[in-house]
This record gives sequence, C-alpha cells and structure tokens, in this order.
Amino acid sequence: MSIENLEDVAQAMVATGKGIIAVDESTNTIKKRFEAAGVENTEENRRRYRELLLTAPGLGEHISGAILFDETIRQKTSDGTPLVDAMKKAGIIPGIKVDKGPVPLAGFPGDVITEGLDGLRDRLKEYAQLGAQFAKWRAVINITDDNPNSTAIEANMENLARYAALCQEAGLVPMVEPEIVMDGPESTHDIDVSYEVHEAVLRSLFNALYAHNVMLEGLILKVSMVIPGKNAPADEQATPEQVAEETVRVLRTTVPASVQGIVFLSGGQSDEQATEHLDLINKLGPHPWPVSFSYGRALVAEALNVWSKDLKGNYEKAQKVVHERAKENGDAALGQWKKRG
Repeated sequence: MSIENLEDVAQAMVATGKGIIAVDESTNTIKKRFEAAGVENTEENRRRYRELLLTAPGLGEHISGAILFDETIRQKTSDGTPLVDAMKKAGIIPGIKVDKGPVPLAGFPGDVITEGLDGLRDRLKEYAQLGAQFAKWRAVINITDDNPNSTAIEANMENLARYAALCQEAGLVPMVEPEIVMDGPESTHDIDVSYEVHEAVLRSLFNALYAHNVMLEGLILKVSMVIPGKNAPADEQATPEQVAEETVRVLRTTVPASVQGIVFLSGGQSDEQATEHLDLINKLGPHPWPVSFSYGRALVAEALNVWSKDLKGNYEKAQKVVHERAKENGDAALGQWKKRG
C-alpha cells in the first residue's frame, strides 16, 4: 500500500460522525463476558455474536471500522460469506488486534509490558492477505503510588513505535493505543495525576514514533481520557466537563496536528459516561484532528445482554440495540448527542 493509501484509510477511519467498534476480545476475555451473561463460550456462539454485531443493519452509517480478533478475521457469516467481505460490503474497514497482551515488566513491580513483536512482520503480511487494512496494539500503563516507572513508559512506547513502523511497512494503518488504566484495584489517583501521566506517556510515544520514522498522517491514536481513578475518594472525582477540558488540554499539548485522527477507548466508564465525555470533548472543538471513538463494552454490552436472554429470538433486537448505541456515539463524535429521554 502506498503512503497515499495509508492516509486515505486512516482518514476513512475517522470519517465525520463515525467511529470504530472493538470486537477483539481474546478467547479468555470473551469467556468471562459470556459467562457473566449466561452464554456458553463456544466457537459458534462467538462467531454468531460477532456476526450479529458486525452485520447489524445500518451499522456502517455510524461505524467506519472494526477491530477483530485472530479467530474472527478467519470466520464466515451464517450464509458462508467471509466476515471480512460482509464488513467491506457494509462500508466497515476490517482491522486486527496484533499484540499478545501485557505481562509483568521484570524489575519493576506493578508495571507491565505488552508482548507480540516476535514474528509480527510475517503475521502482518498474513492479516493483510486476509483483508485487514489496519491493526491495533495496546500498551497498558498502571497508576499506583509507585507506578508507572519512567522505564515502563519508555519501554512500552518503544514497542508501540516498532509495531507502528512494521504496520506501515506491511501497508496497514497502525492504531497505537496507550491506555492509562483508571479502574485498577489501586486506581485512587486524582485528575491531576491522570493528566501528568497522560502527558508523560504521550510525549514519550511521539518521541518514539519520530525516532522510528513512522508517518503520522497514516496513523490513528487510540487513547484513554483524563479521568480520576475509579477508586479515588468521592471528593476527588471529576465532573464530565472537567474530564473533557483536561483531556483536550493534554491532547493539544502533546499530539502533533499531523496525526490523522484520535479515537478514545471506553475502559472503566459506563456506556453513558463514555458517550457524554466524547460529546463534551467535541463541543470544545474544533480540534486539530478528528476526535471520535473506538469503543468495545460501551457499544456492545447492552446488545450482549439482550441477545443472551434468547439467542435466536432476540438476534435482530440485539442488532437494533448496537445500531442505536453506534448512532449515539456517532452523534457524540459530532458534539450533537442528546441524552435518552
């Protein structure tokens, strides 16, 4: 893929009023979500659930792309159509999660490092042949009284930059995701600490991307919002307006205008919180880059709950639910969201 094509795909990923749906849960993660919903964790149920989400009528009106898991990108719909082909027909760009998840960082208790660089060049080539047009790598940054260490930040951002360079070499748009966790068991930090860590992480990330000659115009940043820790005292929690203001401030301080777009993750937030924060952030625009969403649970949790009650009878009902949630977040990406009655 040429440089121009990378830019075109990245631009399409943050098209006006559209965002990205994340259906890239590992087998272990989706097992937990299925068990909580009372759904048996079989390959067929996983396939049918992801087909339900990705083929929901009208989804492409509000969803530009979808992050898939390795199992999913190889699967077919109920009528035998490759799922990737069904997505493209609906105007949804296929993407793929390529990291192998976080493990403890030796020498730094409480910090983790994401693995998956070994063999990545060959895996990216295969995913491109399977139809993927972008990839995602998530780096996890924990905040406690002792974390994160600067070494953990730099090591994770270096891996993100190496991954991004390999993606562009393979013709895939890299989605770089540094997630500053706000809902860990020791997440008692206030919004000021969240801001400081976001600023340090994003500065380190773009230093690493520059060092590895990554083309920012062909890249999407997926990042957390500046939110206090979930276990912080009540008087240290923040209003939605404060979250929006601090998030915009740190992005304008650290993210170059040449980045093609920014999408937020919803980790640790309720469905409505994730939508409201996104809406308020866009109301503070215009911004140097399109600002949208790349949500998993905040888009699909309600649909899974509906579907789980009757896997056959509630299939279309669950599809309507995910379409409604996509529309709400698409509206928020325009700064035009209205709370449900």
